[in-house]
Amino acid sequence: MSDRMRKILLVCATAFLVVSAVAGQAHFLLNLNVRVFHIEHTSDGLRIFLRVPMPYLVADKTGAPGEDGLPSAAPFTTNAIEDGQVVHFIDLSEFVTDPLGLGQIVETGTVLTAQDTRFPGVVESVSVHRVGEEPGFATLKEAQQSIAQGSTLQVSPPTYVGDVVVDVVVYYPLGYAPSAYTLASLLDPGLPDQEMTANLILDYGSGDPLVFRTRGLMKEPVAVSRSRLAGITTFVWEGVRHILEGIDHVLFVICLVIGARGLHSLLWRVTGFTVGHSVTLSLGFFGYVPSGAWFVPFVETGIALSIIYAAFLAVLADSAEASSGKKVFVITVLMGLLHGLGFSFVLHEILQVTSPNIWQSLLAFNVGVEVGQLAIVLVTWPLLSLFARLGPTPEMSLRVSVAIGCGAVASWWAFERGKSFLELL
Repeated sequence: MSDRMRKILLVCATAFLVVSAVAGQAHFLLNLNVRVFHIEHTSDGLRIFLRVPMPYLVADKTGAPGEDGLPSAAPFTTNAIEDGQVVHFIDLSEFVTDPLGLGQIVETGTVLTAQDTRFPGVVESVSVHRVGEEPGFATLKEAQQSIAQGSTLQVSPPTYVGDVVVDVVVYYPLGYAPSAYTLASLLDPGLPDQEMTANLILDYGSGDPLVFRTRGLMKEPVAVSRSRLAGITTFVWEGVRHILEGIDHVLFVICLVIGARGLHSLLWRVTGFTVGHSVTLSLGFFGYVPSGAWFVPFVETGIALSIIYAAFLAVLADSAEASSGKKVFVITVLMGLLHGLGFSFVLHEILQVTSPNIWQSLLAFNVGVEVGQLAIVLVTWPLLSLFARLGPTPEMSLRVSVAIGCGAVASWWAFERGKSFLELL
């Protein structure tokens, strides 16, 4: 067998394994990828009220397939085959037999450290709910009420694991009341997009509760203290990450920058975008927008079209483009309104309207968006200025090339998102 053939077979085999792994995980796709930690301080320790989607606890605990093609079931689950796919349901009979078992998985996978010492926890309560029917969990009071209410999940009809959230209370007897501690997780369920997990940590020490935000599996410990600045910083960083990781927002800001013919024009554009998205970020987050399923793809389609328009403006002749700085301001405000709605969608995933210090968190997230936007400007503008020194032709060539690239990508997004929007009408 030739080396080339071996390489082809190796690639095919690798692709097969990847596809098989994805297929095997398909039944664990999440309806929710948010974990909420409420930390209650006591005179001698900490009590954690945690809401976590059930797949985070069991997705990595299935066994090898048997003769029937079904893997051995993970704890608190049963298996079946639907349409050729292995699916998993919660096994409420096992939950009744071992009501704290899911909590033990949480306790084993949670690392709470204070003064360089890891403390074990004691599971006090566990309850399970169907996604969409779960009690409120935005505040410590709501979490306590949810725990007191107990499980709301019914035996019939059977419920997919991906449609279940688990509420767990774990008490950590430290022997003293800590002013600072770290929180980390050892859970690694192998779920698609698990690195995008939104973790919200609310600490209820003396004074107002402080809110901390982090993304991912929390393999790296999150430092929690009574520092209000530390809590705010986590939301600022989330805003930065959102705009820098949101390629559509990045392309739009780049088109704004390359379309400016001077610092004055750049200021009008950036300010207009800031005003626009600040307004709808707040309105969208608080629910003052349509709630139909069509609305999200409608906004996303509008964002794609705004990139195309911004790319068009970027290659206009100077006289046409610079006819009025106020006109450009109005245009970018309108475009910013669309992008602000996009920001509000992601903020909904990490924060609830009834969460403590909501305005503080909202403002910090918005500041993070501005910092991310400024970072894009600080990279793009000097590069454009460098080409401008080489003469009008190199500068225009760069401007047109970037605009065409951004417009082409956005055109494909507009097609895909517009199709989704029309399907939902």
